[in-house]
Order: sequence, then structure tokens, then C-alpha cells
Amino acid sequence: MKRWGVILAAATAIVIFAFWANRITRLPAARAAKMIQENKSNTPDFKLKDLDGHDVTLSQFRGKVVLVNFWATWCGPCHIEIPWLMEFQQKYSARGFTVLGVAMDEEGKSAVTPFVQAKSFRVAGAAQSMNYPIVLGNDATADKFGGLVGFPTSVLISRDGRVVKRVDGLVSYDEIEKTIQSQLEAGQR
Repeated sequence: MKRWGVILAAATAIVIFAFWANRITRLPAARAAKMIQENKSNTPDFKLKDLDGHDVTLSQFRGKVVLVNFWATWCGPCHIEIPWLMEFQQKYSARGFTVLGVAMDEEGKSAVTPFVQAKSFRVAGAAQSMNYPIVLGNDATADKFGGLVGFPTSVLISRDGRVVKRVDGLVSYDEIEKTIQSQLEAGQR
């Protein structure tokens, strides 16, 4: 009987801890909406290095719809999302869209470069390497976008540099595709 009491107490403690951890790490909806509203007119710029050591700035993509995707090589949900992002890159790049992958691995280039070079993902039935630009991120860059509560985190930016949408966690394929399409169509009017 004591054994069941200990098991029940441990299970209860785990549930309470999980609930508490989830609440403190989630970006409250009101705070996220406020951050997006504040940044609509002034999306932060950054200068980061790509995997070849070249400088890449967000402002160099002005005039394109950009999905800034914060990710890490060890992130399971990122591995689910990457083929979707590759597909969007294939489908919409000719219309003025790009994904910009911001790799947040602490090990930096030594972890990211081998991953990008060796890992293939299934897109449209074929194994392919990542087909969008990858830069090496840092906490200062993430903080410019309101900080990160986990990976992946995606921020969609309009052609004129406004933050349109932020998704903390795995994106909904259909929802983000509709938002990308609406931004691409808005730029053609």
C-alpha cells in the first residue's frame, strides 16, 4: 500500500512540475500579440555569418516575403518542419519568398555544417539537402525577435519588413502556407 502512495505522489509531482514548466516557458498570447504589433513597422535587422563565413543581413531580403526560422540540429520538431520549409522554398522562391534558417546550436558551425551537408530530407518523394540559406544565430539575435521559448520558432516577415506572424513551436503546414500565399499575393497588387 505504501508503494502505491509513493508512486501516486511521484506521478502527481511530475504532473504539477510539467504544468508549471509549461506555463512559465510559454509566451503568453497577449505578450506575443503586443510584440508583433510593436514590430510591425520596425522589424529588427541583424548581421550573421552563413556557413561559408559570409555576412548575411535580414535587410538584404527586403522586397521578399521571408520566413525566419530559428532551429537547432538536435531539435526533433525542427526535423519534422525542415522538409515543409524546403517545399515552400521550392514552390514560392520564384515569387519572391525565402526561408532563412537561423541555426542556434551552441557548438555553432562545427555542428551545423556537417548536419546540413550530410542530412537529407524527403521532399516530393525525393531525398534532398536543405535548399535555403542557413546562418549561425545567437541569443542577441533571438532577443531582437522577443526571445525564444523553444525550437523551432518562426517569424514571417512581409515584403516591406513587417512582422506578420510568429509561431512558437512546430508550424501548421496548412496555416503557414496560407499566410505565405496571402503575403505573396498582397505584394502583387
